[in-house]
Amino acid sequence: MRTVIPLTLLATALACSLATVPANARARVFVASYGSDSNPCTFGSPCRNFQQAINTVDAGGEVTAIDSAGYGPVTIVGAVTITSPPGVEAGIVPTSGNPAILIKTSGGPTSVQLRGLTLDGTAGGTDGIDYVGSGTDVEIIDCLIHNFSGDGINISVNPGVFFPGPVQTVIISNTVVSHNGGFGIALDPHQSFSLTGAIDHVITSNNASTGIMIDGTATAGFVNFAISSIVSNSNSGDGIDALGGGNVKVELRDSTISNNTFNGITVSDAILGLYANTIVLNNNSGFAIVNSGLINSWGNNVITDNHAPSTGTLTKVNGQ
Repeated sequence: MRTVIPLTLLATALACSLATVPANARARVFVASYGSDSNPCTFGSPCRNFQQAINTVDAGGEVTAIDSAGYGPVTIVGAVTITSPPGVEAGIVPTSGNPAILIKTSGGPTSVQLRGLTLDGTAGGTDGIDYVGSGTDVEIIDCLIHNFSGDGINISVNPGVFFPGPVQTVIISNTVVSHNGGFGIALDPHQSFSLTGAIDHVITSNNASTGIMIDGTATAGFVNFAISSIVSNSNSGDGIDALGGGNVKVELRDSTISNNTFNGITVSDAILGLYANTIVLNNNSGFAIVNSGLINSWGNNVITDNHAPSTGTLTKVNGQ
């Protein structure tokens, strides 16, 4: 026989069941200029700083900035998304001698996503984003990273901090990395770990070393990157470097490499595919192919008005 439950009793039971959800279970938390780190980081009672919000949010959850403000440097030890919506400038200014964002995850797989952030190293910050963990996919989207004494983005391994581990995938998109004292972007896996990913619609400019450095010399694993629609301009080193022991493959297309102090492109013991519609202009040298490096050119590229002769010979593919 079917039992009829009165509506008032059903509503009471539902309310009681909702009340059993843990109060600290938060898949999404918030920060605001008017917030306080003593708050629970809800939309109605936001925290003040990113670090407190990261400490509060569930693993794999999201931290969102409600309004424009500076939200302090952060250390990330697990899966999280930090995001600033369109029209909101969420700034991070590190303390002197430290990075703005330190990612020191271990184990995995896990994922860290950084969206819409403004990182400024004027106060003495070392790197903008410094990865020293293992087993983490990293996505950096719609960010501005500038004025650091070291690298804008350093995806590497520091054995003194964590046992070396793999960064499985790195995606950098719609991001400007400029006026840093080291590399604009440095991608540098170690030991036997492999690194894959993509760099798309990124500007690296006026950095004191190479704009984009992809270095596989310290790993026995493979390094594969697709680079498209980027500008690497006016860096004091090269525009792009691809270095390896025969284990590095880079695809480059639809990009501009210009006005760099040394080579537009350097390839050493690596393979770079220069696919189409890339301009290499007004660098000291257009390209340098050294050791067992190889640049395969699919045609429709322009390498012109560089100040010194290039080193090596492009390998033309499909007769182009």
